[in-house]
Amino acid sequence: MKDEFLKNKVIAHRGAFQNTGVAENSLASLQHAIRLGCTGSEFDVHMSLDSIPFVYHDPKINGIDISLTPAAELAQLKLPNGETLPTLDAYLQAGLAQNNTRLILEIKPRAKNLAHNRALAHKVVEAVRKNKAQGWVDYISFGYEILLKVQELEPSARVANLNGEKTPAQLAKDRMYGLDYNLALIKKNPQWVKEAHDLNLTVNVWTVNNPAMMEWLLDLNADFITTNEPEMLLEKVKKLAGK
Repeated sequence: MKDEFLKNKVIAHRGAFQNTGVAENSLASLQHAIRLGCTGSEFDVHMSLDSIPFVYHDPKINGIDISLTPAAELAQLKLPNGETLPTLDAYLQAGLAQNNTRLILEIKPRAKNLAHNRALAHKVVEAVRKNKAQGWVDYISFGYEILLKVQELEPSARVANLNGEKTPAQLAKDRMYGLDYNLALIKKNPQWVKEAHDLNLTVNVWTVNNPAMMEWLLDLNADFITTNEPEMLLEKVKKLAGK
């Protein structure tokens, strides 16, 4: 796979959905992010009762708990734009049709359920391998045990922590690829950007929709910015490149 991935810092949060009229985390939102030219498109993964990973943000869809429902039933459910609820396999296949936009895969933990979380990590890594998508996928999660399990299963995986409880030094000690922290946390600790870079960690900040905050993070040299407004951020990145 030839690396032609874009380097513009823009990660579309749950795909490019807000200004396009499609459902978040849909195949259409991924395609819009790709067409826009985002460096990455973020999406969320849960697991069905029979251990099939599906792409959706919340633990429930239309009141139906994904983790307590068989895949055959989930496959009948529709997103607001009429798409069928996508499996991880379907989402990866759509992303593999190009190599400009990375797939930023968030593994969603269940609270106080270590066995489920590790099993989910295993199934996700298995799907990525089966689809030969390792070169496209970055893994992120609020579950630190999930990130450690991904590393164990795929030592070369690009893995970043979302939860914000670890300093850059702690992440480097655990061989993480980067930190992926909330804007409020980076505003409190702007020095973490330089600290992370000094430790060869990447910095992603979410979810940044305010134009002034986008500019502040670009000045701070954050590696990636996750946003519901990828169109706006792409314009700012272009202007900065033209200076």
